[in-house]
Amino acid sequence: MLMVPLVLAGLVNEAGGQVRPRLSDWGVRVGVLPRGPHNAITDVAGVRVGHVTVVEGDSINTGVTAILPHGGNPFREKVPAAVVVGNAFGKLAGALQVNELGQLESPIVLTCTLCVGRAWDATVSYLLSLPGNETVRSVNPVIGETNDGFLNDIRARPIAAHHVHDAIRGATSGPVEEGSVGAGRGTVAFGWKGGIGTASRQVPQGMGGWTVGVLVQSNHGGILTIAGAPVGQALDRYYLRGALDDSSADGSIMIVVATDAPLDHRQLERLGRRALLGLARTGSPMTHGSGDFVIAFATRREDLLADGSLSPLFEAVVEATEEAIYNSLLRATTVRGFRGTVEAIPLEATRTILVKHGVLPR
Repeated sequence: MLMVPLVLAGLVNEAGGQVRPRLSDWGVRVGVLPRGPHNAITDVAGVRVGHVTVVEGDSINTGVTAILPHGGNPFREKVPAAVVVGNAFGKLAGALQVNELGQLESPIVLTCTLCVGRAWDATVSYLLSLPGNETVRSVNPVIGETNDGFLNDIRARPIAAHHVHDAIRGATSGPVEEGSVGAGRGTVAFGWKGGIGTASRQVPQGMGGWTVGVLVQSNHGGILTIAGAPVGQALDRYYLRGALDDSSADGSIMIVVATDAPLDHRQLERLGRRALLGLARTGSPMTHGSGDFVIAFATRREDLLADGSLSPLFEAVVEATEEAIYNSLLRATTVRGFRGTVEAIPLEATRTILVKHGVLPR
């Protein structure tokens, strides 16, 4: 079994060529707010991300992605948090307590649907092992998932405790690897290879200078639109493309939102609801069989913002969510798996469509 940790050099195409682009590499601007230095969730100071990608032949394509709010003991240094549900066809362990108490006390771990239990148990072991937690008798791991059962033999439940521990302990700040990595290794979005994507936005200094970062695990469907351009229709791959078409927009997406703005649970819930607007901009209708979840947390507690100051943050999370989804598609590479092959979205054809619709200059 091949385990691939966070290695930025691994972002190459199938022919070993250049790294597939992010949307910003094409000069496309989503919204009006500036991106952060890394255009990633890690632009929120203290936030860390780790991946472990698990591959075995053509049958196993899955992994773990861990998001940590800071570098300390998450149980002892809890942060304000909220969970928002768009459509609840999914398994998000720990969500009830997060919303009851308004706090996050664990890493956020993303993996495959049938691996949630194993990831939960491994995260419990990690938390209990931390210095200062020797007498702890209850912890609330937050484990999210999407179903990667087309590319991954999901019934094998290949995730083990060491995969989760390696993702958590290997989490770092700075650039975040995207595409067919970690929990995004086996996912499919809009009929193309999905995966991990991230983006960030910065609120103007005169409005607080806060940062909002988003990371997604995209595995959903719909009618893909990129910055307003009807890419899915132009590529002839979209939901409801014909009366006899049996395509489905079912699937799931996990959206993790981080901010350094001092927000409480109620305000984070409001922020999380706006992330779903960014999802909608990409063409997702959140169908019956889709699990669409947002986990939002803040890294600061003191001097809570007044509600009247939240609107710039709402714009920031919409823009960052939208762009993170695009990055998850553009960065992803073609993967051959358990039930077939899922192709990466074609770059040149997509660029041509964006040019035609004025998103990119001719």
